Parts: sequence; C-alpha cells; structure tokens
Amino acid sequence: MRMSKLYMPTLREVPAEVEIPSHNLLLRGGMTRQLVSGVYTYLPLGYRVIKKIEDIVREEMDAAGSQELLMSAIQPKELWEATDRWANFGPEMFKLYDRHQREFCLGPTHEEVFTATIRGEVNSYRQLPLNLYQIQTKYRDEKRPRFGVIRAREFIMKDAYSFDRDLEGMKNSYKEMWDAYDKIFTRLKLKYKIVQGDSGAMGGNESHEFMAMSEVGEGLVAYCDKCDYAATDEKAKVIYEVENLEEEMEELEKVHTPNATTIDDLEELFKLDRNKFGKALVYMAKGEPVVAIIPGDRELNETKLCNALGIAEHELELADEETIERISGADKGFTGPIGLKEEAKVLIDSRITKMKNLIVGGNETDYHIKGANFGRDFNGEIVEDLLLIRKGDKCPKCNSEIQMDRGIEVGNIFQLGTKYSEGLNLKYIDQDGKEKYVYMGSYGVGVSRTLAAIVEQYHDENGIIWPLVVAPYHVIITIINTKKEEQKLLGETIYKELLDKGIEVLLDDRNESAGVKFNDRDLIGIPIRITVGKKAGENIVEYSLRKDGKRIEVAVDEIMDKIKEEFEKEGLEI
Repeated sequence: MRMSKLYMPTLREVPAEVEIPSHNLLLRGGMTRQLVSGVYTYLPLGYRVIKKIEDIVREEMDAAGSQELLMSAIQPKELWEATDRWANFGPEMFKLYDRHQREFCLGPTHEEVFTATIRGEVNSYRQLPLNLYQIQTKYRDEKRPRFGVIRAREFIMKDAYSFDRDLEGMKNSYKEMWDAYDKIFTRLKLKYKIVQGDSGAMGGNESHEFMAMSEVGEGLVAYCDKCDYAATDEKAKVIYEVENLEEEMEELEKVHTPNATTIDDLEELFKLDRNKFGKALVYMAKGEPVVAIIPGDRELNETKLCNALGIAEHELELADEETIERISGADKGFTGPIGLKEEAKVLIDSRITKMKNLIVGGNETDYHIKGANFGRDFNGEIVEDLLLIRKGDKCPKCNSEIQMDRGIEVGNIFQLGTKYSEGLNLKYIDQDGKEKYVYMGSYGVGVSRTLAAIVEQYHDENGIIWPLVVAPYHVIITIINTKKEEQKLLGETIYKELLDKGIEVLLDDRNESAGVKFNDRDLIGIPIRITVGKKAGENIVEYSLRKDGKRIEVAVDEIMDKIKEEFEKEGLEI
C-alpha cells in the first residue's frame, strides 16, 4: 500500500478524552475514531489488526472443532423472558420496539439465541457434542464508557457455545475451549493469566477469565507466586484469621463516641486495632434494606454480597442517609446489628461469628456498643465470605502470600450447566430413549478489547510496537527524499519485490519531510523498517526493527533474508 493513497489521519496532539496509552495511540495513529461516547469506527490500519486477531481466533476455534455461523444482533424479548434475564440483565441492555410495538434488544450476548436456534434441530444424543461460534458486534449500554475500546458500548466479540449430553461432556468441552484460548492468546503474544472468575449474569457454577496483564486494567487479579492459584478480586476467597477466639464474653456497654463515624475515628478514639470493630454497611437490594456486617479492618466485596442475595449487581446500591437514619435511628456512621429500628435483612460474614467483644454501632447518634457477640447479642444470615481480597492475604490453596496485579479481561469461559436449556426447553433423547436437558458452556473473546490490550503491552513513548503476527503491515519502506530519482526508483523496486514475495508492505512515498515520516512510522508501529536514503545509488539501505531501533546498513539483495529471519524468530511463515 502506498502511503500517499492510505487513509491514515494521524493526530499530533493527545485528544482531551484520552485516559490510557492504547486509547491515545489508536486515535493518534489514525486507527480508530470516536463517533459518540463508547462507539468507535475502525479506520483502515486499525481494522487490518482487528481482522488479523479474528483470523487467529477463527483458526484456533476451527481447529478445536467449533463451527462458525452468524446470528442476528436483534433479539426478541420472549427469548430473554424464558430465562428470566429480560428483567435481570439490567440497564446495560439496549431495548427497542419495532413498528408493531414488539420489543427487542440489541444483543449483549447470545446464549438464548443459540439455544433457541438448535432447539428444533438437535434432539438426539447422536448429534452431541456440538460447538458453534460467531464473530459479531455486541451492544451494552455502559453507564460510563471509558478507556477507548476497552469499555465501549459497541464492541466486537467472538462468542461460542458448546452443547453436551452431560456434566462430564460439558467439562470436556470447557477444557477444549480453555486449550484453544491458551493457543489464541499465546499466538497474539499477550502476557496473560488465567484466573477464576465470577459467573455473574451469565449463570453457571464455574468460570475462568483470561486477563492480559496491564497497569491500566480495570480488573484486579489475586494470584500466588508459590502455586497456580489465581482469581479475580470479585471471586477470590479471603482467608481471615480471627485472633481473640479464647476471650471471655464481656457485658454490653454503651459508649459515647461523638463524631466518630469511621473506622479511622474509632481506632483513634479507642486506641484499638481495626479488627476489634464490626463494620456495618447499609444497602438497598431490589428496593429492600440490607445490612452487611464485616470485620472493621476489611472491605466489603459487593459481588459476593450480590451472590449471597441472589441478585444482579445493578440491583444493589448503597443506601442514602435518609434510609440509614430510618433503619438505624441514627446518623450515618452509627449503624450496628443490635437494635435496628426497622426490619432489614442482616448478612454477617462468617468471621464475625467467631470474633469476641466487638465494638459496633449503637443505632443512636454519637454512640457505639462495646462487648458485642454474635449469637448472644445479635444474629443474622451467615455468609461464608463477604470480604474483598488484598495483597498479603494468605493463598486459599497453599497459604503463601497473595499478590495483586491489574489486567484487561480479553477472554472468558463459563460452565452454564442446564440454566438455558431448561429455560428454553432444549432436550435430547439419550441411548435409553429418555429425555434429558442439554449441558451448555459459553466462551467469549473480546476481539476489540484484545486490540487495545496488545497496544497496552506493546508501546513506548513514540508509539505502538506491533508484534509481527498482528501488525497492520509487516514492513514499511521510507523514501527519505522522493525528489531524488535513485531513492524513488530503489524504493519502488524493493516495494514490488516484497509484494511479489507475499510481504505486506507500506511504501512511504509521500512528499513529506524525513522527520514527519519517521515520527509516523514510530507512531503506527510497523515492525520491520527499510529506509532508502543517500546510499540508494549503491543499492544499500538502512534496516531496523521497531522493537529495538537498532539500525544497520544492508545490501538490497540481503533484505529478504533479514525479513525471513525475523519471521522465523516469531514462528511465522512467509
């Protein structure tokens, strides 16, 4: 491709809305453009990368025995009602009416549609297992779109669905997809971790996420260096040791604590460690009040709270001060489990049940209660773990210290069980002539997210550093001065030879200064660089790689050997 013909509207200034490097570089490099908040256009260079990611995904999905099809993005309300997700999926779902006032959504995911599609066709054990996938645009009305294409309202996704006879078959399909994803993200040169995830609105009992490690990732990963334990912070189990197990129970004592509304205030006032307090947090869950009680030195994990309540995350919100006062009879900061003024569901982290003589809110403004003990003084529904994990906690698997890092979720796999087959009546006849529900799995790759994740891991202060496997072009030839006939002629000759060899090549034949050309090629990150300059008359050019910038002079007839060498290093064929 000649750059004089290429649509590549690069930007010199960082756009005001930019928050992270990938957002910055994809915009500045002329690869994406924002249409409205959370909605992006992929320009020619960016779309070439998208297509290469899709190709790798296709190759590995096909190799794993999955078959590609394409579903409609428009889905009827009735399918989602059958699985109880129309009301429960939440405000992220785009909903619309047709001219006949029939209600639809723009698909945020496709479990229902895939299930309904095969329902009338797959009815025998002989037709199972089956695995189908698509690469398609998905829609979610994000409350706060951010980070460019990482959290967008419209995004490209590969979603696959497995259909099996039984639990064992579903687990086999799950492992096959796990292995396929391992190959996909390894081929894409991503540094990633596979972590236990929370199934959330997808349902099912087990899920894992493929997290591309990045300082700007919205996801927090808890992992252990001593074993293979890894989980998202939403899912990670917290090991919390209670210290005062042998203490004798004290009598309750009301204590005046003026203006002590936080754990910090109480720690200073009582001169005690934070783990001597019981922290009460008041929420509204589907319009009903909920009080969660956790140790004072820890943070509440809202995902675990939602799971305990059996609700979606959008159905949980912190109670306002008026609600807190109504429930506790006190200002915010003085709520506790003893003597609530209005009936509320009380959920108690299991560690609280073992702690002795806690200091808790007194449900009276400017008062707390000392000596509070579960069972004797207060009760509630016990939840095994409501806590958010943090660095330094003990690993649930080997007891070593937990480490924390950030990542971008680029893939996920779910064991769905029979949730959707029961809701949509997907059954098959087994060998004994009995009807059984199909076991399902769901598997997603965020194609557009992966684009951004690659940029996050491969860039420097000058621009993107594309791995060869996904680079929009393999080679860029820069003619320093297009007015010099020997430079222009040599550049054109090399360009044609590389095209004939099947190399994807850009020829910078623009009438621009050398500085502009060099800045642009750094910005767009083409891996292999050939500079045609003063020694063109001697058939000598400068050869360099974007990833290290080392420049050497080579004879023109050696160029192809250099390119082949680089391809071989990357495990690629020309």
